[in-house]
Amino acid sequence: MSAGRIAILIDGGFFLKRLPRLVADNRCDSPGKIVACIRHMCRNHIKNLMGTNDPRWQQHVYRIFFYDAVPYDGKAHHPIDNRPIDFAKSDVAHQRYALFDLLRKERKLALRLGKVTRDHDWTISPALTKKLLRTRQAVGALDRLGELPADAAAAIPVSLQLSADEARSLMMMRDLWHSLDGGSVSLGLRQKGVDMRIGIDISSLTLKKQVDTIILVAGDSDFVPAAKLARREGIEFILDPLWQKVNPDLFEHIDGLQSGLKRPGGATPAPGVAAATDPQAHSGQQDN
Repeated sequence: MSAGRIAILIDGGFFLKRLPRLVADNRCDSPGKIVACIRHMCRNHIKNLMGTNDPRWQQHVYRIFFYDAVPYDGKAHHPIDNRPIDFAKSDVAHQRYALFDLLRKERKLALRLGKVTRDHDWTISPALTKKLLRTRQAVGALDRLGELPADAAAAIPVSLQLSADEARSLMMMRDLWHSLDGGSVSLGLRQKGVDMRIGIDISSLTLKKQVDTIILVAGDSDFVPAAKLARREGIEFILDPLWQKVNPDLFEHIDGLQSGLKRPGGATPAPGVAAATDPQAHSGQQDN
């Protein structure tokens, strides 16, 4: 394989979410350490493909593309914590901008940035939503209060006879609502333009014959149309899902499955140590 003919495309949002499951916390707790992990992963991929641990591994790289989104810079009011939030000043935003600054200084790395938009308002996490919906029957015990006359004096005490089961149900509902905290809800933020940029770059690299091999670090199947185009044009297409399970149907659209980081649960070497082997490698079927 000719030098400088391998492109590595990294879905940044997916990578940053999976990284803490693959390396120790103290190896990914700062932007600098995250960049070191990216460099380590890419070097491992080149070593696996070239069969050499050349310290000048970057000579075999056409470019490393890192895709992410500019942090949301809007404001909102938290419905549970009852406090204003300026997302542009959040720790997440500061960390992400610091990461971007470091990535821009990396050799042969191109930063591709989409944006984050507000898609909908605050929502409760799906797991909690199911639990809350199951408490509907507990409210049935309160239906009898609806029989009170509308002109009843506010000072007159109201009593309600509950069965033991009804009382337990209401107490469970009370405890569940009291358990909600700031992390129980999230604002409907959505990345835009990231998947599109990945697809465009795969197509451009392919049609311009700029590379022989494309390595995609991603976890979903949105890349399939672009991967099929690349393979039809003779490009070797390798997927690194960072040890996340992939749909078996995807195997016919890639030429190999390999990891640049060690399997979760195993000892993870510090960046710069010899790359992980390729226990998942396989040959895909040619697209028609």
